[in-house]
Amino acid sequence: MHSIYNFATGPLCWAAFIIFIGGLLLKFISMVRRARSSEPYIFGYFSPYFGLRSVIAWLIPFVPRNGKLNPVFTVVTFAFHICLLVAPLFLMAHVMLLQEGVGMHWGTLSDATADVMTVIVLVGLAYFAYRRCTDPTAKYVTGPKEWVLLALVAAPFLTGFLAYHQIFDYQVMVVLHILSGEAMLIAIPFTWLSHMLLFPMVRMYQGSEFGGVRHVKDW
Repeated sequence: MHSIYNFATGPLCWAAFIIFIGGLLLKFISMVRRARSSEPYIFGYFSPYFGLRSVIAWLIPFVPRNGKLNPVFTVVTFAFHICLLVAPLFLMAHVMLLQEGVGMHWGTLSDATADVMTVIVLVGLAYFAYRRCTDPTAKYVTGPKEWVLLALVAAPFLTGFLAYHQIFDYQVMVVLHILSGEAMLIAIPFTWLSHMLLFPMVRMYQGSEFGGVRHVKDW
């Protein structure tokens, strides 16, 4: 188990981050090239002002009309994404590992706050799973791949929670936590989890078209 831990926190960790960053970069370049070849007119009316205006508007809860029409989904989605990003970045154990590995560090969350955020992420995933079973639109676009990805996102948070509270075997949970986190990073560029990159790109495009060409809001 100790050798697996060393491998997971060493070479495998570096490989996961390289694939994650490199994969997103290649995806971005590929999408820009595809747009230039198939829809070059997009770049003619691209507007940083209208694009950023759209991005900012869609990052504020209940500003978009869709958010007002689906208040529960909006609250859960925003809480989920905030905790999904903040908890891993500012978890004390993660920051300490980063400091040991590359010498970088920043402020951390208290363990209690990170615990609450972890629960929010897991509850959010349970809500998304329920919605995929009950909402006709979400159900229509849900297949085995979507369930696997939901489980992949849940795994590092669930195993981290179990390891912190020393539920089941601590060493096993820690190793599973690291491996599942790295698996999620690797999967991001190649699945719909890449919407972390696609969201601002789509919003910049939509905002430029709606604001600069149609002269209307896109939210």
